[in-house]
Amino acid sequence: MWKVKIIGAGSIGNHLAYASRQMGWTVDMCDVDAEALRRTKEDIFPSRYGAWDDTITLYAADEAPHEGYDLVVVGTPPDSHVPLAHQAVASGTRAVLIEKPACPPDLAGAQALFDEAAEAKCRVFVGYNHTVSKSAAEVSRTLRAGTLGAMETLDVEFREYWGGIFAAHPWLDGPADSYLGYWQRGGGAAGEHSHAINLWQAMARDAGAGRVREVAATLKYVRDGAIDYDSICAAQFRTENDLVGRAVQDVITKPTRKWARAQCESGFVEWICDGEAGQDSVVLADEALQTETMPFPKTRPDDFLAEVEHILAAVEDPAIDSPLALHYGLDTMLVVAATHLSAQNQCSVAIDYARGYVPEALELLK
Repeated sequence: MWKVKIIGAGSIGNHLAYASRQMGWTVDMCDVDAEALRRTKEDIFPSRYGAWDDTITLYAADEAPHEGYDLVVVGTPPDSHVPLAHQAVASGTRAVLIEKPACPPDLAGAQALFDEAAEAKCRVFVGYNHTVSKSAAEVSRTLRAGTLGAMETLDVEFREYWGGIFAAHPWLDGPADSYLGYWQRGGGAAGEHSHAINLWQAMARDAGAGRVREVAATLKYVRDGAIDYDSICAAQFRTENDLVGRAVQDVITKPTRKWARAQCESGFVEWICDGEAGQDSVVLADEALQTETMPFPKTRPDDFLAEVEHILAAVEDPAIDSPLALHYGLDTMLVVAATHLSAQNQCSVAIDYARGYVPEALELLK
């Protein structure tokens, strides 16, 4: 039975606490804000799951134990992720799960965290949990099998009005009240909805297309003297093996559209998240455009249960190439950083992975 520490008693912390308890694990939660702990016990957890779980122990952040955990979850704002993950790795835990995005676009401390985790032999994951859903696993199997031929282009969209985020965090009046309203802190469409970029990268890997090597992006920034975020991030990519495609993320679209389509030589595979209430779908089409639709029923808690089940399997079997692995999450942050650099300089940006997870890995192509 694992012992889990969850840092951050917000929405994600509650989701992962419940998922961990479903696994039969013991859970300690901590937060710097006493009000957040009260909300967790009296409001968020019981309203979502029916009742508070008295086996969960709540701590003020400065009073929580630091050692003796199998998994440490960092569920705080992105600009605190790297320092807290450093501490978690140093504590001797077997695994660390960082909520996405892994860090802000400045990449501060990212390479050092990667090096320290490798040295400590600590498995670090980033919470792009859509990649480990049953529906995404079906897409992955299809692409790896190559039954539709080579991938010719790839499109992924995570277009979602962020009112749902604020509904889940009613103590926030809007984006100015948290990191969400500040792209430099990891908010805005490029950071908050970076699931699309991450899924694009995962599907490109599955098809043997390699990593993103060139980014050209257009972002729409919202600035009023206080907030400073991108409401739309539209990015085009070219990979190491010359696959060309795009990812679009925004915080304005109603109703939500979370969708991906890999167009291949002999058909296509399409992924639809929450296309109908309570299910994802995968659509396969052959060369004659005869389609097969596979439904994948799920609930919101299922997303996080699949995540912790995957982490357990990956820690128990180091041979598993986890799509949640830290290096993939940091590959995503290189691309997120490149989208901002591209938009602000109105040119394409090349990524040199040999330089590591540092700003110097990005080069303007003028």
